Amino acid sequence: MSLPATIAIDGSAASGKSTVGALLARSLGYLFFDTGVMYRAVTWAALDRKIDVENTDEVSELAETIVIEVKPSDRPDDHQAIVLVDGQDVTTDIRTPAVEAKVSRVSSYPRVRTALTEQQRHIAAAGSIVMAGRDIGTVVLPEADLKIFMRASAEERASRRYNETVAQGKPANFAEILAAIRERDRQDQEKPISPMIPASDAVVVDTDQLDIEEVLAQLMELVTASKNKGT
Repeated sequence: MSLPATIAIDGSAASGKSTVGALLARSLGYLFFDTGVMYRAVTWAALDRKIDVENTDEVSELAETIVIEVKPSDRPDDHQAIVLVDGQDVTTDIRTPAVEAKVSRVSSYPRVRTALTEQQRHIAAAGSIVMAGRDIGTVVLPEADLKIFMRASAEERASRRYNETVAQGKPANFAEILAAIRERDRQDQEKPISPMIPASDAVVVDTDQLDIEEVLAQLMELVTASKNKGT
């Protein structure tokens, strides 16, 4: 019996999937890949180049032509990866409120999703990977050996995002963060293509009231159980 070669982790914004996914990958000696950074990179590029994010064709063409690179990070911060767009480091830029407000729209375009999904599947083909996003288990890797869907209340996620922002020495408004998260959830759940829903065979993990170590322990138990089933 062996460990699951491909682990898909889906979940809403600030559910903890990226942080815990990176820790899980490290514990297993796997590659961690957060697909959300690719959509953020396209969104940042559109805003940077003054492209109207409502223009489906122009944004889609952008996604099909820019070169997005995601590399392991050795920086002493919370970023699990360094993100480059056409060679430019945009790791911090893709986390701005401006990108946050538009990324759900950009990620809803079929050509954008097709372009990035192909890259994501190619990366996952090598195995030994933990891939996080919003449609990994349903669309990107429907045959993943283990599928996990992480969720938490909007209030809990807003609190996490608020605390992270304050810890970085940046100004933060809890009410604004909560409103943005609720709006992001609405957009993600109502997408006609790849809406944010658990795969039918995904294990749902509720992270409310749990710290990072407790969530990681639950995920490790799921990996062990999957191994014992002979996946």
